[in-house]
Amino acid sequence: MLDTGVDVPEVVNLVFFKLVRSKTKFFQMLGRGTRLCEGLFGPGLDKKEFYVFDFCQNLEFFSQNPAGVDGTAQKSLTQMLFERRLDLHAGLKAAHEPQPDEAKLIADIADTLHTEVAAMNVENFLIRPRRRTVEQFKDRKAWENLGPEQYADLVRDVAGLPSELPAEDETAKRFDLLILRIQLAVLEHHVSFDKFRDQLMEIASKLQEKKDVPMVSQQMALIIDIQSDDWWTNVTLPMLEGVRVKLRDLVKFIDKSERRIVYTDFADQIGPGTLISLGGITAAFDTTAYKKKVEQFIDRHRTHTTIHKLRNDEPLTPTDLAELERLLFSAPDIGSREQFERAYGKTESLGLFLRQMVGLDREAAKRAFGVYLDGSKYNPEQVRFINFIINQLTASGVMPPERLYEQPFTDFGPTGVDGVFSDDDVVRIITLLKDINDRATITRTG
Repeated sequence: MLDTGVDVPEVVNLVFFKLVRSKTKFFQMLGRGTRLCEGLFGPGLDKKEFYVFDFCQNLEFFSQNPAGVDGTAQKSLTQMLFERRLDLHAGLKAAHEPQPDEAKLIADIADTLHTEVAAMNVENFLIRPRRRTVEQFKDRKAWENLGPEQYADLVRDVAGLPSELPAEDETAKRFDLLILRIQLAVLEHHVSFDKFRDQLMEIASKLQEKKDVPMVSQQMALIIDIQSDDWWTNVTLPMLEGVRVKLRDLVKFIDKSERRIVYTDFADQIGPGTLISLGGITAAFDTTAYKKKVEQFIDRHRTHTTIHKLRNDEPLTPTDLAELERLLFSAPDIGSREQFERAYGKTESLGLFLRQMVGLDREAAKRAFGVYLDGSKYNPEQVRFINFIINQLTASGVMPPERLYEQPFTDFGPTGVDGVFSDDDVVRIITLLKDINDRATITRTG
């Protein structure tokens, strides 16, 4: 918890008792000691320094290897399941004309993935930057005709995001992953098939020992079949899916392997310390952590006058811009403009940037397009089209007019807005969108 996460300003001693080779992680860990703490040792006696006790030669390593060694972040079990299901879905659709049972498997996978995405809260600060993609795949129809671009979007933008589905037993999820790996190995004729098959046979063998458990006893015929070579001769993906469904909730009954306890009694002998110079190494800038702080800061200040104006589609003035800059760049959490631009790049308009983060108030969006919500003047399809615009503005704060010619608006017809409204209305709708965008676009002058 403490190496990269929670701040404890009172920390004055850091003990390194693990090897660290990632420069980013190393400086995140050192950062635990850099938190200021006034009056720590008494009135007027502030924290001015901290000590590092390094038992694993990390300081020596970074003095010789300033860039460190890049590591690969471990994917979560949920993310691996999401990605393997996508792989299986894509592989089944590309392999050949699916048989009826394979077509059902394709649909079931899509249902599972859609359910996970549908339960994602787009107001979560981890999801908000990917909100457009998430909202696209909250629609079950979006899963019907996935192509390479959609699969890539899902892996890049959606896999690994938190979902609000009820928590599941981890052993069941790990069993799901094993079955997915076997299915992919069968589909791709991969050499890993033998290894994963043997793992499943071992699980079945351990389940057989739990024959006294009623739930296990009900599936005993299948459990015994899995351990025979004949069952695997012509195994199919739907057969494996049936195993997953029937056994995933049973693996929790398998006894966990016991670890032998080893008791030790060593007398510590710590010699004199050695000062290590890190030379010109500068601390790594953690962009992800910085962006999280910015999002949390803005969320805490949603009631600020200028941010309230942005959310309610009220025009900003140069004075509002100055107030925004004061609010952001005088806050300890945000730091300097240079740090901000290092994380986000140079923003054309600070107001526009913040509008995209906080979204547009739904009532403000409805006021702007109120004339088109009149069911007596416009038909249901036109009103529904306008509600799609309002949804986009509520989620993203701004909406480029060209989006009117992309999904989901092309679901109304291939020409988007042109096929739904008259030319005069199209011009007016585009003008309304530009006006909403412009009211958030105040740039620095001079």
